Amino acid sequence: MVKFTVEELRRIMDMKHNIRNTSVIAHVDHGKSTLTDSLVAAAGIIAQVAGDVRMTDTRQDEAEHGITIKSTGISLYYEMTEEFL
Repeated sequence: MVKFTVEELRRIMDMKHNIRNTSVIAHVDHGKSTLTDSLVAAAGIIAQVAGDVRMTDTRQDEAEHGITIKSTGISLYYEMTEEFL
């Protein structure tokens, strides 16, 4: 389920202390795209269709072959509780 509207995402992007940049590194065909899609879905940025969307496969040849070729950056929103601030 998507938790944010486009306007909310733009507002959240200004809260730099709540943004986490991630990197997933593994061998070919070991689930990096599926893991990334799952993290993005859990953050509420896309619907719970992780594994079907493959939002890191942005090139046509990646979609055709079903394999990620180029790296893609993803930033995730993280809400810190008061005890950690």
